[in-house]
Amino acid sequence: MEGKFGQENVTPAANENSGEEMKKDFKGFLGSTKKFLMEVLEIKSNTDPVAAKESIIADIPFKGHTSWILICSIFIASVGLNANSTAVVIGAMLISPLMGPILGMGMSLAINDIDTLRRSLKNFAVMVVLSVVTAFLFFYFFPLRDESSELLARTKPDIRDVLIAFFGGLALVIARAKKGTIASVIFGVAIATALMPPLCTVGFGLAIGKPLYAAGAMYLFIINTIFIGLATFLVIKYLRFPMVRYANSRKRRFIARVASLVGLAVMVPAGFTFYNVFLESLFRKQAQQFLSDTVEIYEFRGNGRYENDLTDIHFDKKEGSYLEVAILGTEEVPENIINTWRNKKNDYSRLRDAELRVLQGGKDDSEEKFNYVSELYESKKAELLTKDERIRVLEEELASLSEAAAMQIPFQDISAEARANYENIDAMGFSYRIQTDFNKLDTIPLFEVKWKQNIGQGQIDNDQKKLSDWLKLRLQNNKIQVKQVKD
Repeated sequence: MEGKFGQENVTPAANENSGEEMKKDFKGFLGSTKKFLMEVLEIKSNTDPVAAKESIIADIPFKGHTSWILICSIFIASVGLNANSTAVVIGAMLISPLMGPILGMGMSLAINDIDTLRRSLKNFAVMVVLSVVTAFLFFYFFPLRDESSELLARTKPDIRDVLIAFFGGLALVIARAKKGTIASVIFGVAIATALMPPLCTVGFGLAIGKPLYAAGAMYLFIINTIFIGLATFLVIKYLRFPMVRYANSRKRRFIARVASLVGLAVMVPAGFTFYNVFLESLFRKQAQQFLSDTVEIYEFRGNGRYENDLTDIHFDKKEGSYLEVAILGTEEVPENIINTWRNKKNDYSRLRDAELRVLQGGKDDSEEKFNYVSELYESKKAELLTKDERIRVLEEELASLSEAAAMQIPFQDISAEARANYENIDAMGFSYRIQTDFNKLDTIPLFEVKWKQNIGQGQIDNDQKKLSDWLKLRLQNNKIQVKQVKD
């Protein structure tokens, strides 16, 4: 009994000691984890501010050798973009010296170095002008001007380009700040941020007379520049690079204010740009989801088809956004279905104010259909991503037009056969007649026959019925009508 009571008295104390030991072990685990993470992520101790600053400043000027390296790399990139060769474009980016002035601007703003900022801005302007002029001259005089997917991909930036530029800039300046610069990181960032292809595309757009291409590509280049500079500014501030000291305290305060204002002027449009591109990305995502849930699953019963490559998703907060859908072929989507799509569109929060436009034909005239398809394709081909996709679309359109051509009546052969089979025919004509029962529009092949005057009406009615049956069988079209023409 006494042993039993003794055992009961010991158990709570043992449990309490065990709980305290677990708490100590857990705290020790948290402490060791925190220490491990600090050792893994800490970068200040292995930073060489002096060497990093000298390295960045040394890459700012564009003179002599650097200018010729830039010109050669622009030519190589232009050839690669024109030939749609990703490998050639990557090679051009590896030898391009475009990063220097951008890092110089970010660093000079962070350390209040107005002289370095002035030199960076001057060399940045030289870099942009030299690159665009070189690309313009290449595409202006080069005979092949294919709008390749590599070129078109640089005309419409999205949220991913912003993120690539920002994190690429972070990686680059961290690599620059490390004792013993990591060259592989610098090469990788040069490829990822892709500063050169947009400048080549600006020259391409100007050379072929399409300023919208040039504007879109320049917008992408500005995005990359701003966010690389912003990343540089933030990292150098975090690493506490020594500020530039001025003997005149008034001048030092003035320079600090100017640098702060310039930094703020850069960050405000950067934030605004990020927000706008982010909104456009959300809009396009919901638009694609809406199209896949409605238009893409619509089942056509006849000669009709929805072509996704010709769909235009346009985002514009000021003038209004819209979705333009192209329906090709002779079959039209009923108005009640289109109204259902418009109602469904309102279920998507970012599409409520957007207009849904449905482009579709209703005529059987093959020439007009061909012109419509050609104009639509020409206006939208910039959105086709590869040559293979262009070829596929053209092949599909050719098949569609061939089918429409097959529906055309070989009138010369038909009239000759009819004259041989029905000797009482004096003259024959053919046309398409458009008619409606106010529910749908239909096109009817109509043959007009003039019979000889020396036969009775009964014989005419009998021959006309036989002719109608023969034409329907011969042309495999039950819509054919035969009408008697009298003098």
